[in-house]
Amino acid sequence: MSNRKAAVVIGLGIAVMLLVQSGDPLDSVRNGSPVWSDLGPLLRAVVCVIAGCSLLALGWLHGLLFGPLEVLRGPDDVGYIVEDGRSRAQAANAVRRRRKIGELPPVFPNGWYRVLDSCRLQIGEVKSVSVLGEQVAVFRGQDGTAFVVDAYCPHLGANLAVGGQVVGGCIECPFHGWQFRGNDGKCMRIPYAEKVPEFAKVRCWPSCEVNGQILVWFHCDGEDPQWTIPEQQEITKGEWVYRGRTEHFINAHIEEIPENAADIAHLTHLHTPAIASGVDLRYTNSKAWEFLRHDWKVEWEPESEPNKHCSQMSVKHALTVFGCHCPLLDVRVVARQVGPGVVFLLFNHSFLGRGVILQCVTPVEPLLQCVSHTIFYQSNIPPLVPKFILRAECIQFERDVMIWNNKKYISKPLLVKEDSAIQKHRRWFSQFYSENSPQLQYQRHTLDF
Repeated sequence: MSNRKAAVVIGLGIAVMLLVQSGDPLDSVRNGSPVWSDLGPLLRAVVCVIAGCSLLALGWLHGLLFGPLEVLRGPDDVGYIVEDGRSRAQAANAVRRRRKIGELPPVFPNGWYRVLDSCRLQIGEVKSVSVLGEQVAVFRGQDGTAFVVDAYCPHLGANLAVGGQVVGGCIECPFHGWQFRGNDGKCMRIPYAEKVPEFAKVRCWPSCEVNGQILVWFHCDGEDPQWTIPEQQEITKGEWVYRGRTEHFINAHIEEIPENAADIAHLTHLHTPAIASGVDLRYTNSKAWEFLRHDWKVEWEPESEPNKHCSQMSVKHALTVFGCHCPLLDVRVVARQVGPGVVFLLFNHSFLGRGVILQCVTPVEPLLQCVSHTIFYQSNIPPLVPKFILRAECIQFERDVMIWNNKKYISKPLLVKEDSAIQKHRRWFSQFYSENSPQLQYQRHTLDF
C-alpha cells in the first residue's frame, strides 16, 4: 500500500473512531474536565477533517522526500501540438497519418531488450507484454526464475498470460490446462491425453534477469545470444538503490533514439535552454529563462573488439547563471550503449554522489518504441538528489520526443563536416541488422490526399 493510501485509511479510521466515540477520549486525565464531548458534532467533524488533511500532507511529504519518482507517459501524452479543440489522441493520430516515413532500415535490430522490471513480477505471477511486434507471456516459476514464452498456446490459440497459472516451472493454459515448461517451451502435461506429442511446444525466448530487469534476446535468424548484458555490481550488492523510473512511448524508428548520442550539434540548440523552460519547443527559448543555460561538451566513439557491440558517449555538463559558471553543478556522465536497446548512464560527482540511469529502448511495434529510464543511486545520498537528476533528464528527453514523434527518417541525410559522428554511428549501428532482418511492410490506401 502506498504512503498516500495508508494516510487516507488511517485518517478515515481516526475520524470514524472520534465521531462515534461515546465517552470522552480526549478528556484531561488530571482534572477530569470534558473536552471532546463539549465540542459538538460540527466541531468534531472539523477536527477530523484537519487531522485527515494533516495525515495526507505528511504522506505526500514523505513520498516527496523518500519515495521513488515515477513518471509514466502514454503514447499520446508528449510530443504533439494540440490545437483547434482536438484531444491529444486526435492530434497524435493526425500526425501519424500525414507524416512521411522515409526509407527505413530494418525495424527490429538483433539484440537484448527489456520486457519488464523484476519488481513487477512476483513468484507465481504472469504478465502479458507486447514486444517486437509479438505478444509474450512473462512468468516467474516457483523457484524464482523468470521465463518468457510466446503468449498464444499452439493448441487452439488461447493467451497464456490471460488467466494462465504458474505450476512449478511451467505455465498452464487457461483453456485446456496444457502445461509448458519455461526453460525450453516443451509441453509437459495434457490433462486429458494419454501421451504428450514430442513436437508439442511453445516458442521460448532466450532471456536473462540482471540489474533489476528482465530482458529477452531477439535475432531474426534465431541465433543464440552473441553478448551478455553487464551486471552493475553496485546494484546487485545493494550499494545503489532504486530511486525511480520514467517511461515514454516514441513514434519513430528505433535507430533515431540512440543516434542522438552522435548528434552533438543538437545538444547546443535543443538542450541548452534551462529545464525550467519546459518541454514544448515553441517556448523553450523564452527570454524569461535566458539567464539560466546548460553547456555541453560531448564525444562519441564506438568500442573495439571484443566489445564492438558497445559504444561510449562522454558528456561534460556545466550550468551558467547570468553568465557565471556554477562549478558545484558540473556533472560528468559516461553513457555506454550495449547493443541496440540498453544504455548505462553512469554519474560520478564528488558532492552529489554516484549512480546509474538504465535507459532501455524496446520496440513494441515497428514504429513504436517503449523507452524507460530507471535510476539507481547511492543509498547514503538523500533521495531528492537522484530524483532531481531523473526529473531533469526526463524534461530534456521529452524535448527529443517532440522531435522524434514528428520527424521523417532520412536515409541519406545532408551533413556537414561537423556532423561526421552521425554517419559513423550509422555504420556502427548497422552491425545489428542481418540479411533477413524484418522490414516495415505497409499497404498504401487507394486514395491519397
